[in-house]
Amino acid sequence: MGEVQLAAMLCAFLAGSENETRRYFDVNGMARHVRVDCETEAHAIEIGLDGTPSARDSLHQALFYSELTGKAPVVILIDRDGYEGRFEYETRIVAARAEVTYVTCAKSAILRWAATAPWRHVDRMSDDVPRDGSAGAVCNLDVLKDMARGAEG
Repeated sequence: MGEVQLAAMLCAFLAGSENETRRYFDVNGMARHVRVDCETEAHAIEIGLDGTPSARDSLHQALFYSELTGKAPVVILIDRDGYEGRFEYETRIVAARAEVTYVTCAKSAILRWAATAPWRHVDRMSDDVPRDGSAGAVCNLDVLKDMARGAEG
């Protein structure tokens, strides 16, 4: 399963989210666009994979999406190997310096959470994110909810 499918699953956990939204901008009179991996009412989220140099690009993309949307930038790296490698470490450090929210989420937790969704009764207007147990420990997206609350009040 690739990055696009995992990002779509992860985005679906967040109430009111849309994945792969197009955002337009002009450069030298030419219309251009980017696709935001996941967008919520409060966040412009870039989702990347661990263990790849392109994880660094996630910061650039999240910041650019934030500029286009006026929403808080977020980077979520999907952890496929269970440890923080070079690119995750670099991304975490630079995200903190740039004041970009950084979260990791285990691929196994995403797959397990998506597979068990039919057995959870969640209001469509509520987030369906792992909070407790082993899934919550390796994919805690509560920081996004806390950020949205902070933006409201």
